[in-house]
Amino acid sequence: MDPHVKQQVIEYLSKKGYSRTEAMLRLESANQDAEGRPIHSRIEDSGGPMYLKSFDLVREWIEESLDIYKPELKRLLWPLFVYSFLQLAADYYPKDSETFFVAYKDIFATEHGDDLRALGPISLPEHVNDNEIAKIYRSNKYRVTLSNLAYYNLIHFMESKDSEGGATIIRLLKNCNIVTVNRGANTEDPHSLAALLKRGNEDQDMPAEDEGIPGHNAGSANTDKNAPAVLVKLKLGPLPMEQELMEDVQAELEEEDARNPPMAGESSLAQEFERHIKREESEEMPARNELPLPPSLARDVAMEVQKVKEHRDRFKIEGRTGGVGPGVSVCMFTFHNTFDTINCLDFSQDNELVAAGTSESYIRVWNLEGKPLSSALPAGPLTEPPSASRRLIGHSGPVYAVSFSPSIANPNIMSPAPSTGPKCLISCSADKTIRLWSVDTWSCLVVYKGHDNPVWDVKWGPFGHYFLTGSHDKTARLWTTDHISALRIFAGHDQDVDTVCFHPNNCYVFTGSCDKTVRMWAVQTGNSVRLFTGHTGNITSMACSPDGKTLASADDVGAILLWDLASGHRVKRMRGHGKGGIWSVSWSVESTVLVSGGADGTVRVWDVAPPVEAQAGQAKAIGEGGAGVKIEGSGQSGAQRKGKDNIVTPDQISAFPTKKSPVYRAVFTRQNLVVAGGAYLP
Repeated sequence: MDPHVKQQVIEYLSKKGYSRTEAMLRLESANQDAEGRPIHSRIEDSGGPMYLKSFDLVREWIEESLDIYKPELKRLLWPLFVYSFLQLAADYYPKDSETFFVAYKDIFATEHGDDLRALGPISLPEHVNDNEIAKIYRSNKYRVTLSNLAYYNLIHFMESKDSEGGATIIRLLKNCNIVTVNRGANTEDPHSLAALLKRGNEDQDMPAEDEGIPGHNAGSANTDKNAPAVLVKLKLGPLPMEQELMEDVQAELEEEDARNPPMAGESSLAQEFERHIKREESEEMPARNELPLPPSLARDVAMEVQKVKEHRDRFKIEGRTGGVGPGVSVCMFTFHNTFDTINCLDFSQDNELVAAGTSESYIRVWNLEGKPLSSALPAGPLTEPPSASRRLIGHSGPVYAVSFSPSIANPNIMSPAPSTGPKCLISCSADKTIRLWSVDTWSCLVVYKGHDNPVWDVKWGPFGHYFLTGSHDKTARLWTTDHISALRIFAGHDQDVDTVCFHPNNCYVFTGSCDKTVRMWAVQTGNSVRLFTGHTGNITSMACSPDGKTLASADDVGAILLWDLASGHRVKRMRGHGKGGIWSVSWSVESTVLVSGGADGTVRVWDVAPPVEAQAGQAKAIGEGGAGVKIEGSGQSGAQRKGKDNIVTPDQISAFPTKKSPVYRAVFTRQNLVVAGGAYLP
């Protein structure tokens, strides 16, 4: 404040009789310079000593707080640590910033390991300005939700310790977007006192779903701190079937029922179609014209008929019964002598083919039954005889993802109906391109270009025609097979888009990033309609449930999170995999069971809706090794165990360990059988 202005204000206060306000202004301005910055008279009131003293002050106060408020207050420590460290580096205290970082980094190593590695080299103002993670924190406010009483107690205590570090903490809290809530009695409110007591110690070491950068209302993609807690209404129902297609399928099913009447107690195919497949339009269903699709062909009729058959004859999984999980079996395909060159796998939906993308820039496709893969092209004099595998060459960099177009098994091979096998294979690579391959001629049909950096993932839409890619350029793009350029560009992530997937009705897509967030986008508008935060690691795989209501996302620290799409809230967190990444998740037909596979060399089966009586403390510790041998434990926290052990939550139904084979792909078939694949790494 300008000295003349300050003197005028003091005279005005004295004239009006505001003696206490005048005294306080004189006291506060006595230790400030002309620009309002504090003038420090002691060495411990500036630089590293000041921040060390302040951080210790708030840590000790939180540890002495009531247990009911301690978990939420601990969430403040990470942003206070980051902003203190960055302020020290920005103020040119290189030694003090290093001392501060080393003193407290171990507290946050489990939850924020990646950010710590990125922030570690910072020591100078130039580093702060150039570091990507530092720029994200300095240009955004870290959101934390606190109860009113906890927040007021914190501010009151810090004001009472103003000269002992409290003023520093209050100044640092300006970098946070603190949202205060009332602890009501409503058990459905995740911030209520009843919900807090019900959770107990569950997930105390994990961030809340509305915490972090960018902070937001739970599920909302609007990151404005003043944004209302109102979510965009979603249409999560199935996409209505084309009228002509529906009539053709109905007629085919009736003919099939006449040829092969159902057995006693078994519903007919026409009844199955009416009950489970055919849907009347409702408000929860998107309109057919919202998603342009090519007209249906005879092949589409044959596929829909076979889907009804498989839906009726599937192995039904209804979840746990009496605490005992369903007997799910896994068929594991292991690839030998790969020399760690396989980056990705995908199985065709007719369970006939498997494709592997390699670090040597080519794709190899095998027939799972060892049958020769013939080509539709006429054989020439130099044509080699068909073999059980084919090599697809065209990319100029490592292949990171492959995906077969939608297909379905057709048991009536001799039938005159058109083939329902996969027609195309799509791949993405470090060469920034996406290639469309014909499975009939084993040749490249189209090369799609648009991304500026390596493309990490590619997925087909549930009806074919559309496909989705995610890239190092921080964007995801929606494509169709008949357009050479992208139809939509989904931009909003702060870092790479590592994994993508479609909603079952094709009207929404999901993107997962190493900024630890998951976004849901509307295909029609290109807008982000949901934002999910809560992961402590990079997102490595995702899958939306067949009923379209729940999303499963997995990360590289061994956690799977389930999200309710309508409300935007996190349903629960499931843990059991070791570190290294969960590379594949897949849902059962009924959306009641989830299967996952990852770098720890195990395939795990999870119950989406665990028994109510299961408590968060009931857990087992298992080793991360490929053998996956269980070690009976008493539910101790991970911090009390050896670093190589991890906690298994009661949601896990079963685990299938391999010897030394990381699992690249694990999927449920339409008949609820699990197929998995991985490479043996001795």
